[in-house]
Formats: sequence, C-alpha cells, structure tokens
Amino acid sequence: MAPKVLVSDKLSETAVQIFRDRGIDVDFEPSLGKDKDKLAEVIGQYDGLAIRSATKATAKLLEQATNLKVIGRAGIGVDNVDIAAASKKGVIVMNTPFGNSITTAEHAIAMMFAVARQIPEANASTHAGKWEKSRFMGVEVTGKTLGVVGAGNIGSIVIDRAHGLRMKVIAYDPFLNEERADHLGVRKVELDELLAKSDFITFHVPLTDKTRNILSREAIAKLKPGVRIINCARGGLVDEEALAEALKDGRVAGAAFDVFAEEPATNSPLFNLPNVVVTPHLGAATTEAQENVALQVAEQMSDYLLTGAVTNALNMPSVTAEEAKVMGPWLKLAEHLGAFCGQLTEEGIDEINLLYDGAVAGMNTAALNTAAIAGLMRSVNPDVNMVSAPLLAKDRGIDVSTTTQDQTGVFEAYIKLTVKTPDRTRSIAGTVFSDGKPRFIQIKGINIDAEVGAHMLYTTNEDRAGIIGALGQTMGENGVNIANFTLGRAERGKDAIALLYLDEQPPQPVLDKLHATGLFQSIRPLQFAVE
Repeated sequence: MAPKVLVSDKLSETAVQIFRDRGIDVDFEPSLGKDKDKLAEVIGQYDGLAIRSATKATAKLLEQATNLKVIGRAGIGVDNVDIAAASKKGVIVMNTPFGNSITTAEHAIAMMFAVARQIPEANASTHAGKWEKSRFMGVEVTGKTLGVVGAGNIGSIVIDRAHGLRMKVIAYDPFLNEERADHLGVRKVELDELLAKSDFITFHVPLTDKTRNILSREAIAKLKPGVRIINCARGGLVDEEALAEALKDGRVAGAAFDVFAEEPATNSPLFNLPNVVVTPHLGAATTEAQENVALQVAEQMSDYLLTGAVTNALNMPSVTAEEAKVMGPWLKLAEHLGAFCGQLTEEGIDEINLLYDGAVAGMNTAALNTAAIAGLMRSVNPDVNMVSAPLLAKDRGIDVSTTTQDQTGVFEAYIKLTVKTPDRTRSIAGTVFSDGKPRFIQIKGINIDAEVGAHMLYTTNEDRAGIIGALGQTMGENGVNIANFTLGRAERGKDAIALLYLDEQPPQPVLDKLHATGLFQSIRPLQFAVE
C-alpha cells in the first residue's frame, strides 16, 4: 500500500504534485490545520504530515497519530511542533533550513539601500505632494566597508552580493577560518575592529547566549561615527533602546530592522525615528522562498517514506534502526565531546579529527561524526542538527577527518575529539560504561574519570595546594551543590584540571569569587544536553 500524506497547510500545488508523482497518496486540505479537533479525528490515517506554521503538532495531536512516521515543516522554524513528543512516538521531524537563505540575504541588501538613500521617508514625502530633494541626501554604498557579523549560509550570500556592489567587506565569525575567509574574499576581524571600521553592519547569526545583545550599549560606543545598522537575522541581537539613543544623537546615521526583541512588534524604541527603516519580519516572505521550502519538504518526506533516507531531521541521526540500538549512548557521547570543545573554543576552527578506538571503530562513524560536529557548533547555532552540521562545517572551511584503530588501552572502546585552531589544539576523550552513561576520560592529555551532567564547571590551574578547598568552599558558601568532583594533572607541579558536576549553573558572582583567588588560569561553566 502506498504511503499516505496529509498536507494541512497552504503548500503550493507543485509541492503536492511531487507527492503524487512519487507514488504517494496525498490529501491536500490547506485549511484543516486551523481546525485542531477535525485534524485530530483524521490524523491517524496518515504516514506523513506536511505543514507550515498554522498546524500545531502538539503532544495531544500526536497521541492520535497512530500511523504517523514523519512531519515535514516547510521552513526553518518548528515552534509549532512538539519535537519531544514526536520523538517519543518515533515520528521524525524535518525542516528546510536553507530554503530561505537567498531571500533573507536579498532583504538585507534591500534594507541597506533603503536606509542609505532614505527611500521610505522620501516615498512618503513625495506621496504627500512634497518635493524635498535637499532633505533626502543619501550615501553611496560603493567603496564603503560592510561589516558582516556571521559568515554562514546567509552571511556568505550577503558577502557575495556586496562584492558585486563594489563594497569592501570584513567579517566577524568565531567559526570562520582564514582559508574560508580567503575563499569568500573577506578579511576576518575581531568584533571590536568590525565595529570601529564599518560604514554598514549587517547581522547574520542566530540568537544564542553568546550573541544575545551582541550590539550592546558598550559595543555601540565603539561604532564608527555615521555607521548604519541592518538586522534581518534575529531580534535580541541589538540593544534597541541604546541604538535608538545613538540614532537620535547622530552617532549612528541610520538603521534598518526586520526583526525585533519582541514580536509581533507594536512598540519598539526604534519606531517613528526618521532615520530608521522597519519591516514586519519579511526576510523569508517571497513567493520563490515559499515555493522552494514547499518543494524541498515534499522531496524530503517522499524520500523518507519510500526509501528511508533522512534529510534535515531535527530529532534523528542518520542511522538505521539496528544501529540506533547500539549507538545511542555513543552518539550522545560524541555530542558531549563536541559540546565541550564548542563551549571552550572562541576562535576559528581549522580542523576536527575524531579518533575511534576499539569496538566503536566498527560502528557508523559518519553518524558519530555528525553528532560530534553538531555538539560543537550548537554552542553558536542552536538550530544545528545532525544533518546540517556537516554542511555548516564545510561552509566554514573546517576540515573533518576520521581515524579508526584497534583497541590500544584499558578501555574496550573510546572516542577522542581533537579541534585545531590557528592558536591551539584542544582534545577530549570519552567512553561509555556498561551502564550506558557517557564519561569523559581524558582532557588535554590528562587522564580523568568524569560523569557528564547538565551543569558543569571546568577549571585549569597549576598543580598546587588549595584548589580543592577553594572550589569546595566557594561553592558551599554560595549554595551551589557539587554532585561529582574530578581532578587530574599532567605531573606534579605542572598543568592540572578540575571538572565539577553541579546541581545548578553557578551565577557570575560565584565565578568572580573563584577568579579573585588567583589560583586558576581559566574557569568555564559548561552545559550539556543530558537525558
């Protein structure tokens, strides 16, 4: 019997026809997604559900989806899908993370022109019967310096278009190495230099703890006078109130925003300023982009239902059912190893090597690689998944290599991740014990035995007396409970490390007290996605 798919949102007829052409029985009910009760009545008939944003794939709906195997979201956002509930039901959730890239990049370029030439204000003035040529004096973009914050998929398209406009382009991206920068034709700089030298600045990064308020009040003070700011990426990257003040006093010449800290945005500090252009989150709003993501999701869902191929899955690695039973804990370990290095690495990465020793060397190392890379890159992009991670690494020019070997030590199997940057090499190894729990067994060549917890604290120091006391006393005095405590050293009096498994993340004042002791070379809080 042919697989059966329900399209419950407005997808194009061309996308619906893809299902039919591939031999899939498809029902096109574009209004059904808005009727949750009716949808719940019929969902049990279908193997696949193709949606946009109107359909809400809740846990309650999924309880009725007795035959459902895959949900395909035409677009990148999956806020309307309960991924955890889908995973428990064994339902794969797919999206189309790259279908809107060109459209969003073009919108950023359009917004740059709009603010450079004051087009919206001039348009309104002219419609009002005025003829204010002298009022709307603009600036050229030719020869100006464009600072691109985030040189990933969308940022690289903006860079390409900016070259066509004869702009000088500089870029800030912690994962951009020199080789990739050369290929893109940009000069890689630190954020402070980008702020100080750019005539236009455009943001193309996700909203994470590291990027939130990246253009803060302090950063705005470092901007080149007369700069123009464009944000078509995510709300929350810019301190809107501080930027509004800088726009009013003339330090910033203009701004163009498509996204806001709170959406729908009905009252932003940037509203009603004459040198600000605003649009209601239109980055992906073109007919071509909407068509692209619809066609992509139809192809992806068809591939899975007919051949088992998994593309752009958010909740499932690319492994077979048989492999998943054995590899589950090892996939989690690989992700933890990547997350450890990702949270410590702030410079561009040149190389990633994964060494598989013993029994794990015979597993699906390609899937383990993607788990490690996803963990590594999720520290700067929470939308990274098991499929998109290798593509993002490739976009940034990161060389990924794999080494396998027979058992060489006391462990039946282990994985070692090595990350190379222009300035240093960082390594961490781990294994899975018989209880199925991943453990770290070596960091920077120092042997340890550390259980992985959701909240951890990693410190480095010179081996000397007082380290355990300082950590224990500081945590105890501030009510931070230590669940597990692991120490290791290279040799007496040399490099030493500590890894604490905590019940909660220590607040910044606690970290400041540890720094104040003068005992530690570095102190880094870490977080891991544990079950």
